[in-house]
Amino acid sequence: MELSSTPSRPLGSGQSRSITTRPGTAARPQTAASTRHEGSYVIALLESRGVAHEVGIAAMDRDTGRVMLVQLADCPTYVKTLHQMHIHYPSLVLVPDTFIAATDATLASAAKKPPTTSLLVQFIMEEFPNIPVEPVARKYWNDGAGMDFITQLCVENDERAATLVSASDKYYALSATCALFKYCESRLNTRFSSGSLRIRYASVEGTMLIDPETAKNLELVKNVMHKKSSHTLFGVLNHTYTAMASRLLRTNILAPLTAVVLTLCTELIQNEDRFSQIRDALKYLNKLDFDKLISSLATLEVRPSNSAKFASTRVSQMLSLQIIIRNLPFLQKVLANSKSQLLQVIHEMISDNRLALIADLITDNLNDAIGPSKGGLAAVNARVYAVKANRNRLLDVARETFKENVGDIYQLNSALSEKHGLPITLVYQESGFVFAMKKDELEGELPKGFLNISAQKGRWIFSSMELKKLNARMKDALDETLILSDKIIQELLVEVLSHSGALYTASEAVALIDLLWSFAHTSIIRPEFTGTLAVKSGRHPILETVHAAGTLVANDIYCCDASHFQIIQGPNMSGKSTYLRQTGLLVIVAMCGCFVPADYASFRIHDALLSRLSNDDDMEKNLSTFANEITSSAMIIGLATPKTLVLVDELGRGTSPSEGVGIAHAIAEELIKIKCFVLFATHFHELSTTLSRQPSVVNLHLSVQRTRKSSSSLGMVFKYKIMDGLPEDLDHYGLELARLADLPSDLIIEGRRVANALAGLHARREEESQTTIVATRRRAVVKLRSQLTQALDHSTLPEEELVAYLARFQKDLIQVFHETS
Repeated sequence: MELSSTPSRPLGSGQSRSITTRPGTAARPQTAASTRHEGSYVIALLESRGVAHEVGIAAMDRDTGRVMLVQLADCPTYVKTLHQMHIHYPSLVLVPDTFIAATDATLASAAKKPPTTSLLVQFIMEEFPNIPVEPVARKYWNDGAGMDFITQLCVENDERAATLVSASDKYYALSATCALFKYCESRLNTRFSSGSLRIRYASVEGTMLIDPETAKNLELVKNVMHKKSSHTLFGVLNHTYTAMASRLLRTNILAPLTAVVLTLCTELIQNEDRFSQIRDALKYLNKLDFDKLISSLATLEVRPSNSAKFASTRVSQMLSLQIIIRNLPFLQKVLANSKSQLLQVIHEMISDNRLALIADLITDNLNDAIGPSKGGLAAVNARVYAVKANRNRLLDVARETFKENVGDIYQLNSALSEKHGLPITLVYQESGFVFAMKKDELEGELPKGFLNISAQKGRWIFSSMELKKLNARMKDALDETLILSDKIIQELLVEVLSHSGALYTASEAVALIDLLWSFAHTSIIRPEFTGTLAVKSGRHPILETVHAAGTLVANDIYCCDASHFQIIQGPNMSGKSTYLRQTGLLVIVAMCGCFVPADYASFRIHDALLSRLSNDDDMEKNLSTFANEITSSAMIIGLATPKTLVLVDELGRGTSPSEGVGIAHAIAEELIKIKCFVLFATHFHELSTTLSRQPSVVNLHLSVQRTRKSSSSLGMVFKYKIMDGLPEDLDHYGLELARLADLPSDLIIEGRRVANALAGLHARREEESQTTIVATRRRAVVKLRSQLTQALDHSTLPEEELVAYLARFQKDLIQVFHETS
């Protein structure tokens, strides 16, 4: 909203708000051109600390009063964040004042020192050079206050429940919301009346929205029972070598791509040599975190330059960078002749000329054969001799002094060993050298003159006054060497970081090829992406790693526009919940770009995966089981679109049966109207009657085999196999449970008589229902339309086979009309 001296005015049609204004100062005139091309959003952004790149965005359109909230896991180049800012083009960007303070500090010495500001701010300034960036005090970035603002200001509409549930645990988006409204109050002097703003939590364009409860219940990144367990989807797919790829995998699991699905390269599956060569190249980068290293190098400049500890850290980091830069050509060579377009893109990303310039800079200043070791004297020597000779005369002298001091210590060790006739050795620890000797090599006590005697892992550790003096002299020479080396490396660092963009691009490339290799390592069947969800002999990705090979029951999945609402029934323990979770996991695996455990798989690209799977109370939110069900259902109804996949398990079980059936039916009807893909597991058999008149509803059940009843069994064996149609009469499963509970036999007999009578009456009415006949015919026609559409859009069958395929459709339709005539 533009500030002016005129009275307050509405920001959106039909939405009045109370606004306090102050006289404007030289407000720019609004022309048609400026209104069309210049942004009207005030955007507040907050980024997580560290290298995770979690970004929260709150964007308010000052002209319409619309507020959009977004939280996303971004890559190091902030592509998703900048894309969101282009969608909500800014007129003003708000960031924490700590970001701006760091920026000002570096602007004063930009010619001499590498940038130390937030990379997010740098990318925003480069992408939107004419848009002002203003600081907001860090204390105003508060998630609790942000949630209070949303609850108070969000207009009462159909999206309110979905907005409150979706945003409730988005820390960074809520903190940005607080800063946004605090800025409006303090700087824009603007107040909004209660319930006057259109606030919405938007799923990130180009990624599939997976709500937090779904991520938790499907165990995408965390096991529900054991937090440290690797039995999660992330644990199953994670065979990466680098931390960057591991983070990228986690991001893709929680927000799979929808705009362009990350397709796994068949070349990595079919070309065993290339698969092995990429694995060998990645092993050189094992456990290295390129992103964190670049960030540490860029921010280390603010630390004291005369500290030996910080100097040692900087030298070690530069040696780590040397290892990465030195091994990138191996990966580049492996990908040089790739046929896959994706592998060619990755090859181009790591073939940047700036990487060669960085390699030359490192080669000119650092010794080629030296690299950081795990610890001990070898790691110290790696840092001492990191810089090439003749770069600094004082450094050469300090290194020579260090070398002489180490030599003196070894001479002392030899002299004492010879003097006392003991096999004394030297061990380097953080504080310096100590003497060591195995326990079984010492008879009696150590000679006099040795100090600080202690036992450690089957040996004696000790020292002497002379060794302590030599250690002190060696430590002084070591500190001087590291500080002098750091001055040279600091100059090198300035030049290296001037090409930091190439480093971040290379880091993304390494992460991407590492992720693709990990997918290739676990891949089985390549999925197709059509308008149909069709899986043949699909298996639960997580359970497959837990159970022995061949013991897990494979199941088919088929869902299309003609059967987009599927009611799944079956007794307890028959596998309904597992089937729902398996479907959700297979969709996520496919949309991540990985092959799926199945004999055949075709998927639809979904914009969201929403679920209501848990029947637990939520003590933190003070919600009962039923309240939790309704809250989750409101979220699903508010966010679902025709491209959404919805999983619902036992809705309405938290209240009375009559109310539960009614609410479940109403919610199911609304989902049918939305036309999203829905798997609806329920024990309410009435729903199969009330909903089956809808042509897009399909009844499925988990099969159960009858057995001979015994005093300790239910007389059935669970087959865990999904089947078409309604479940067969199991002689009333609940009554069998009552029998095992030792209820009196006359009660069981009377209960079975009443249940059979009611079931028979219901069946006779259903058979005579004209509505059922009409619904059956409609369902057949809708199915035929969907089949013909699929054949037109996706069929690759030869002409003769296609004719036979279509003839089968015709035969099925004629049979349905004949049976219902």
